Amino acid sequence: MVIRVNLDCDGCCKKMKRIILKMKEIETHSIDKEVNRVSLIGRFLPADVAIRIKKKMKRRVEILDVQELNNANAAS
Repeated sequence: MVIRVNLDCDGCCKKMKRIILKMKEIETHSIDKEVNRVSLIGRFLPADVAIRIKKKMKRRVEILDVQELNNANAAS
């Protein structure tokens, strides 16, 4: 999932990273401060994670892209 959050300063980036690391369902993340984008990978409901980040950051969160990964072993 890719979201857009207004990250003005280094403090905002640190706060975002702290919030993401506390969420157990998120496996991998990357924060791109220049374009205000955060990429999240894991097993979660995108809307639930966006709402949780919005409440903790007190900023608007916009979901830009959601990709669902299909497990090839589950079909066998």
